[in-house]
Amino acid sequence: MSNAPDPRELAELFHAVSRTMRRRTLAQLEPWGITPHHARALRSISETDRARLRDVADRLRIAARSATEVVDALEAKGLVTREPDPQDRRATLVSPTEDGLRLVEQIDAARAERNAEFFGALTAEDREALQRILGSLPLD
Repeated sequence: MSNAPDPRELAELFHAVSRTMRRRTLAQLEPWGITPHHARALRSISETDRARLRDVADRLRIAARSATEVVDALEAKGLVTREPDPQDRRATLVSPTEDGLRLVEQIDAARAERNAEFFGALTAEDREALQRILGSLPLD
């Protein structure tokens, strides 16, 4: 008889951690009025000078229509701008504004603090083991 944890129990713990992190992320982003999805998109856009809308969709693994909706919301908040791609009239380029770049910095700083606090409950050895274990799981 094995003392190994039941995979169902592991899955439940994993989901509980994921829900906790998501709930904390939502609360943290609330003062800025953006969702985690918007924050991911803004970070992705800010990593390039100008990104094609199609590339944003690909990086976020969402449909082009969904990327358009996300960019619409970010543009309405003054966090990104759009312009036609001079290389391809059918394509749109998205760029972060100065406000968008500042917000990414603020979100990253708050996220680093939140993650340090959350994972600070683990020893350094446990964090290393967790990283190794999670890195070993098959991801889509």
